[in-house]
Amino acid sequence: MTTSAQPIPSGFRAPDGMRIYAVGDIHGRADLLQEKLAAIEAHHAAHPGVDALRVFVGDYIDRGADSCGVVEMLIELGRRERCVFLRGNHEAYVLDFPHNPKIMTAWRTLGGIETLASYGIAASPEPDPAESLELANAFERSLPESHRVFYRDLLLSYEAGGLYFVHAGVRPGIPLAAQSVADRTWIRHEFLNHEGLFEKLIIHGHTPATEPEIRPNRINIDTRAFASGRLTCIWLEGGNFGFV
Repeated sequence: MTTSAQPIPSGFRAPDGMRIYAVGDIHGRADLLQEKLAAIEAHHAAHPGVDALRVFVGDYIDRGADSCGVVEMLIELGRRERCVFLRGNHEAYVLDFPHNPKIMTAWRTLGGIETLASYGIAASPEPDPAESLELANAFERSLPESHRVFYRDLLLSYEAGGLYFVHAGVRPGIPLAAQSVADRTWIRHEFLNHEGLFEKLIIHGHTPATEPEIRPNRINIDTRAFASGRLTCIWLEGGNFGFV
């Protein structure tokens, strides 16, 4: 279902001639992603006449049952449609784990066991250092090269017109062009509690909410899909937005 169009907060605008579809944190829910991609296709077919760009704000993996399937689906989508894939904080674990098995202690609490299972690697609930090393080696062998490239090439942020897409948010008082990797993938309270406008409207995920949060300076599209069953997609075109 698509809400009726509303003005983009604070007068920010999407680039002319473009409709942007931005999808929130997926967290291994390939079933929800498949449904949402079909809904985006239907929405775009019903409202033709502009180019479509699909932006995904990160956290494709962990928690849900099919992280591998999510990544495979996104890779295939990127081959036929114009897409931007951003890096979330969870993707950092995938990039680091083969070279730093010690992070399994933290990663398992965030859904790393489920991600490994989706790649065909079984792990105990609390792997010790020896098992973590075995898991890291198995993951390195099992990870398809196309997935390795996908994780490696994820962007930290994306700007389009008056819109700035990022996983977690930005640090107030710092120009958007100077934002750190850590803040763009991890920041919460300093960003969420800031009431002033930024250079652009920030579209982000990372912090789960029951409903999309619409503020004068930001829109949060993380609706805890892995647990709630609600994967949020916002569309933005000209000076308006709505939800698919």
